Amino acid sequence: MGSVNMRFTNPPAETIRAWLEGVHSIAVVGFSPKPARPSNNIARSMQRYGFRIIPVRPGIAEGLGERAWPDLAAVPERIDLVNVFRAGPHIPAIVDECLRLGLKTIWMQEGAVNEEAALRAVAGGMHVVMDRCILHDYTDLFHKTHKS
Repeated sequence: MGSVNMRFTNPPAETIRAWLEGVHSIAVVGFSPKPARPSNNIARSMQRYGFRIIPVRPGIAEGLGERAWPDLAAVPERIDLVNVFRAGPHIPAIVDECLRLGLKTIWMQEGAVNEEAALRAVAGGMHVVMDRCILHDYTDLFHKTHKS
């Protein structure tokens, strides 16, 4: 494939805003039950903004008052966005699972970077944001710009 020179670029803010407007449920892959961890903190904040959080992590039964699932395939309800808190080497398998399940949007948090997997997700028709904090972008796009 001719993607040797291709680089992944995040979409512009207006595109991200439009995607987030259609999101109700967020599956948090790599969710930590520890409140001090970024995955817990950010998921808790997004939950306060009205998003349904679906914790995805093997070995825990629940998180933030929601039932937790061992992987994306086990989640019985619709997932609008997959929020990834895993290191780069784990991302290709997560992208493969998203593509297999027909999930439309993947958001890789700051530090969760895998260029090749991001390009594969885009090629598979997914909306992709990489190496950015969903909470930071969400508050910037929806809570700092409102003048009303």
